[in-house]
Amino acid sequence: MMNEGSPTQIQPDGFGLNIAIVAGTWHTEIAESLINSASSFCDASGAQVKVFRVPGSFEVPLAASAALDAGFDAVVALGVIIKGDTPHFDYVSSGVTQGLMNLMLATKKPIGFGILTCDNIAQAKVRSGLPGSTSDKGVEAASAALQMALLIKELVK
Repeated sequence: MMNEGSPTQIQPDGFGLNIAIVAGTWHTEIAESLINSASSFCDASGAQVKVFRVPGSFEVPLAASAALDAGFDAVVALGVIIKGDTPHFDYVSSGVTQGLMNLMLATKKPIGFGILTCDNIAQAKVRSGLPGSTSDKGVEAASAALQMALLIKELVK
C-alpha cells in the first residue's frame, strides 16, 4: 500500500539547472542511500548537482536557505527522523517541515521534500532505496525538485 497513488517518476531534462542536495547525516546508511539515489537522478537529468551534508535534519532548512541565496535553482532536502520516546520527534519533524515550506514560499524556489519521518528504522529503510526497499524517497524528492524548477522557470518567463 505504501506507493498507492504515487505519481510515475519521470526523468525531466534538467540541463542548465543547478541543484543543491542538502542532507542530514543521522542514520548514515539510510542517509547515504538517499543522497546517492537523488544525486544519480539529478546527474541523469543533465542537471549540475552539489551535495551539502549537515549535522541533522533540523539544520537542513538553514543550509537550504543558504543554497538558494547562493543561486541554486532548487534544493533536494534529505534526512531521517526516527520517532523516539520523547516529543523531540514531533518538534524536529514539524520544525523542519514548516521551515522548508516557509523557505520555498519566501524564495519562490522549489524544495524536494525527502525528509523521512518514521516510527522506526525498518520503516526508514523501506523508503530509502536500499536493496530490498519498496520506495526511494531520494529519487522522489529529486524528481519533484527538478520538475518544479522547470515549471517555475516556465512560469516566470
